[in-house]
Amino acid sequence: MVDYEVVAVFYRLPEIRYYRPSTLDEALKLLGELSEKARILAGGTDLVLDLKIKRYNVSDLIDISKLNELRYIIDEGDRIRIGALTSIQEIADSSVIAEKAPSLKKAADEFAYWQIRNMATIGGNLCNASPAADTAPPLLVHEALVKTASIEGERIIPITEFFKGPRQTALKPSEILVEVAIPSKPQPPWRHAYYKLGRRRGHEISVTSIAIAASIDAGVFQDIRIALGSMAPTPVRARSVEVFLKGRKVSESVIEEAVEKLSSDVKPISDVRASAEYRLHVSKALLKDMLLKLVKGGGE
Repeated sequence: MVDYEVVAVFYRLPEIRYYRPSTLDEALKLLGELSEKARILAGGTDLVLDLKIKRYNVSDLIDISKLNELRYIIDEGDRIRIGALTSIQEIADSSVIAEKAPSLKKAADEFAYWQIRNMATIGGNLCNASPAADTAPPLLVHEALVKTASIEGERIIPITEFFKGPRQTALKPSEILVEVAIPSKPQPPWRHAYYKLGRRRGHEISVTSIAIAASIDAGVFQDIRIALGSMAPTPVRARSVEVFLKGRKVSESVIEEAVEKLSSDVKPISDVRASAEYRLHVSKALLKDMLLKLVKGGGE
């Protein structure tokens, strides 16, 4: 008989003052009055765990989960407005998103399990600022804008300037992200693709994720945008690849040469999910395959 010891591991939340405002104005006032150790709680799928493991030193928690004024998807023709508290499941179920932002639709479809998708919000996914944030690559290729609010007023921040580092954003301590806006112009016609690679089919954090938006006419890359997750300290655009492809005739050799430029745009790390070398290798292979499918008229 083998002796063994059972060790129970559990976490306790630290003592935190809890507030639950009923309006956005009330939430902004609270955030302006409280210390910089205050944090916003939306769906809580990341923050609650972070509090348990003491990733952040938080004194006050402002729960905005019931502010329905921040939960919407509105098609205004030239743009789609998404409230920050819109759940990932609501995005996955939206016919507007499916038609006009198909990469975001697919990212939402592959976001964890449905229980998490019904709790997690697009605002929370962005503000958590994980390099692996699932919604970030699609929003980067759509060149989305985020709107913030504070007691001092509103700001509009391009998504390309929002991420500053792992779990760091351009948000000021007194600001709340209130909306994501996606430009939705019919011309030029865009082809979209999205792929997420993880170690298992469900609930995975990505080893790499890639979103592409390409405008191809007369056999030439008229415009192209490529974004990746889990490949740098922040979600990142593959600018070197984009610059190389733009204006060039479509061919497999051109795509192969372009994909090699990816090394200049990313800084992958080794962690428990994959080595840096594997991340770079598989991202190049996936990017080549996705581009070849796009130029043939397909997508993912």
